[in-house]
Order: sequence, then structure tokens, then C-alpha cells
Amino acid sequence: MPDVSIAQGVPAYLAVPDGEGPWPAVVIVFEATGASEDMRAQADRFAAQGYLAVLPDFYDGGSWLRCVRGAMRQMVARRGPMFDQIESARVWAAERDDCTGRVGLIGFCMGGGFALVASAKYDFQAASVNYGIMPRERDLLKVLDGACPIVAGYGGLDRSLRGAAGKIESALTSLDVPHDVKEYPTAGHSFLTESKLPAPLGVLSKVMIGHGKGRSNAADGWEWIFAFFGTHVK
Repeated sequence: MPDVSIAQGVPAYLAVPDGEGPWPAVVIVFEATGASEDMRAQADRFAAQGYLAVLPDFYDGGSWLRCVRGAMRQMVARRGPMFDQIESARVWAAERDDCTGRVGLIGFCMGGGFALVASAKYDFQAASVNYGIMPRERDLLKVLDGACPIVAGYGGLDRSLRGAAGKIESALTSLDVPHDVKEYPTAGHSFLTESKLPAPLGVLSKVMIGHGKGRSNAADGWEWIFAFFGTHVK
């Protein structure tokens, strides 16, 4: 499970399945906290399911606050170096000898917002959008036009994304994009992983967005994501 340098010199964590390939691949776009041990654990999770998992470190040791601000600006603009690097990671993975050439995309939180936009920009076979920040509703149909199949999960206790699941469901249905969208009523933000935030921010996020609440839904959520990827990526 080495640290590697991928396209454009971006450092990344690479998780490789046991046995012999070739395997389908997945590009993982991290939460705002960065390429943490928790995000590496998600790469390992995919490798255990038979995917070549690539977690690019888009921050590359930069100042966390400056990197987050820059990433958020790019996500709102729907263009910028992070989008270029997501596409470069897809191409890098697809062209490996141990890859089938089929690549999925998964993002969490901020990364979910990038995954939602990138699903229509690049040639991914499927995208998993987890409590991803949504573009403005008036832009949603334009942003998702031509998207790959999307599986999206949100928490009903996440006040920052209230109604997002229904709006995405409606847009994808209108565009005839294959999709499966769920809202877990007892879950908040980041219910799929074990991510932790610094103490002051962590307390506030639990109150405002229900951070980490409803992690009992995670087993169902992952089973559902892997079933969708099994259909569209494998």
C-alpha cells in the first residue's frame, strides 16, 4: 500500500487488492480535512473489495486553511487545478497495466461536491457522492447533464444540506441519468467514516450538521455503494 507520485507530480496513497489484476479502479476525493488516516482507510476498504484505489493528496503539505479556501473556490467555480488533478488521477489509474481501464469516483463532504461536478466533466464509469455540497439549484441540471451513473447518500440530520437528496434525485431523473439516491433520516454529516475534527470545530459541527451521528447506517451505506459500483464499474 505505497505512497506514490501520480500525474502532475501529485502525491497519492495507492491501495492495491490482493492477488493478480487487472482490477477496476476508484479515485477518492477526500473531505475538507485532507488525505487523513481515515481517508486512507477508505482506500483500503475499496482495495479489499477488488478495486485499485487512488487517494490523491491535493493539499500536498500546504497550509490547511489556505488549501481549503482554494478548494472551496474551485468547487464553486466548477473549474481549477483540483478538477484537473482528478482527471489526471483517472487517466493515470486507467492506463496502469493492472487496471481494466474502468474507473469510478467517490467523494466525501467537500470531496462529494467535487465528485458531483466531475461526474459530468470526465469519463468515469460511476460516481459516489456522499453528503456532497451541491451547486446552486438553478445550475443543477446544467452541471449534471451528461453525468455518469451516480449513487448519492445524505443524512437527514445534516442541516447544511437539507433537501439536497431530493433535489439531486429530481435532477438526475429529469436527465435520465442512472442513479440511486438515499437520505438516512437518523444520520448526520460524515456518517460513513470515522473522521474526526479538532475539538472546537468538532463540537460546533455536531450541533450544526450532526457530524458523525448515525454511523450505525454506515454498513448499509457501504453495501449499497459497492452494489452500485459492482453494476457500473466492475
